[in-house]
Amino acid sequence: MNKTIVITGGTSGLGQALAIQHYEAGARVAILARNAELIEAMIQRYPGMIGLPFDISKKEDIYPAAGEIHARLGDVDRLFNVASQLGPTPLRLLMDTECEDFEAVLQTNLLGPFRFTKALLPAMLLRESGVVVNISSDAAVQAYPRWGAYAVSKAALDHLTRIFQAELESQGLRFYAIDPGDMRTPMHFAAIPDADPAQLRDPHDVARRIMQLIDTNEFRQVRTSV
Repeated sequence: MNKTIVITGGTSGLGQALAIQHYEAGARVAILARNAELIEAMIQRYPGMIGLPFDISKKEDIYPAAGEIHARLGDVDRLFNVASQLGPTPLRLLMDTECEDFEAVLQTNLLGPFRFTKALLPAMLLRESGVVVNISSDAAVQAYPRWGAYAVSKAALDHLTRIFQAELESQGLRFYAIDPGDMRTPMHFAAIPDADPAQLRDPHDVARRIMQLIDTNEFRQVRTSV
C-alpha cells in the first residue's frame, strides 16, 4: 500500500489497530497520542512508524503536528480521527456534568478533529485526493443515559462529516463517519467495567473491515456502521 496514513489516538484500541493494519500493508504511518511512553512502545515494535506526542484537544498542537507530518511524510492520503474522550467516569447524568468536563470532551471529540482536518486539507485539495474518517458511535444516534457529553460530541462530529462531504466531494475528497460498534477497548471498559469481553468486537477485525470499505469504496452513505 503506497499511501501515507495519519491516525490520532494511535496507541490504543481502534486507533492502534488501524495503525498496525496499515503498517503491515506497507503504508507509511504516523500516529498521534498524548502518552509519549505508549508512542515509544509502538515505534519500537513497528520500526519506521512515526510517533508524534501531540494532544489533539489542544489548539496550539494542531499546526505543529501537521507541519511535522508534512515534513516527515509528505502529503497525507488518509486521516483517521480516532482520539476520543468519554469525560469523567463513572459516567454521569447530563445534569450532573460539569461545564468544564463537557467542554473538554468537545475539545477532543469535535474541535480537535475539526482543527486537524482543516490543517491537513489544503494539501489534499491541491491533489484533489484524500480520505478523512471520523470515528463515531451509536451514542450519536441513541439517547443513552449518562453518555451525554460523549454522545453530543459524536452527534456533532457526524454532522461535521456530512457538511465537509457536501462541500468538498466535488473536489475529489471523501469524508466518512464510521460507527465501529462495541469493541474490546480500554475506553469501553472505562465506560462499562462489567462488560462481557466475549460480546465485544476485536478492534483488529473492525480495522480490517474499515480498510476494505475504503479500498473498495463500498460506502453507501457518509455515516455508516461496520
